[in-house]
Amino acid sequence: MQIKVEWSQALKFVGQSSKGHQVLMDGNGGTEGASPMELVLMAIAGCSSVDIVSDLKDAKQKIQGCEVDVKAERVESAPKVFRKIDLLYTVTGTDVDARLVEKAINASMNKYCSVAKMLEATVQINACFEVKAV
Repeated sequence: MQIKVEWSQALKFVGQSSKGHQVLMDGNGGTEGASPMELVLMAIAGCSSVDIVSDLKDAKQKIQGCEVDVKAERVESAPKVFRKIDLLYTVTGTDVDARLVEKAINASMNKYCSVAKMLEATVQINACFEVKAV
């Protein structure tokens, strides 16, 4: 895996993957792009969602949506690392088994999500969920 980050202007940077996908990062409070720390939160939510949706589809669950609301707390002084990350997964579908959702989330957090595994030694990560019928 390889990426490139290039300074654009002010405190804005463009990250580009080896496949050409680009992300604008804004180190000035995130006014024109996501901040690098916001991208970390998107990464844990995205990484775990891939696992969860994949597991639920493999279990033949009739899911139609998976959304993650993430709230995080950072320490007060530099480096302002995350202290706590709360993830709330909302899975929508027809006859979705809550036990399978819980199992998929636990498997992701404890085994498969690379981002969560990197962060778990220094960050309290809490994951909860709700299932909504459609």
